[in-house]
Amino acid sequence: MSSLLEDVYAIQKLKYSYGRFLDTKDFASMCSLMTEDVTVAYGGGAITLQGRQAVEDYLSNAMGNPTMLSQHLFSHPEIEVQGDVATAKWALADVVILQDFNLQIRGASLYDDRYVKVDGRWFIKHTGYKRLYEEIGPRPEGTRTSASWFGTDGRSDLV
Repeated sequence: MSSLLEDVYAIQKLKYSYGRFLDTKDFASMCSLMTEDVTVAYGGGAITLQGRQAVEDYLSNAMGNPTMLSQHLFSHPEIEVQGDVATAKWALADVVILQDFNLQIRGASLYDDRYVKVDGRWFIKHTGYKRLYEEIGPRPEGTRTSASWFGTDGRSDLV
């Protein structure tokens, strides 16, 4: 039997892995962190999906292009654990660069998640966010991408 602190740590690690897999476009690994019947509500409910495969298919379509770069930083977890179920609220700061269109999106959101522990391992049962704000606009003149996980294997061309 795990302690409350061990459960909280496992849930934090789960959410941070979700963000890492999302930004590296490893959608299969990201979705393996979810229950088979997961539900999501992205963009304040503008996009709602049910089921692990539906989430993977959506993200592969929406974010699979290697010229779409993203950074999702989760912080300020408020995690409540009750046995084998848990809830959490998270702050998110994100940046998305759309190189093909020379656009940048940045914003902040609040996530509201539910988790379930199965055979000693925590999974995402529901995840969703509402935007605090979102901005989209052209990238500053002269801006170029000098490194990316996909284009340069993360290696900067400045060195």
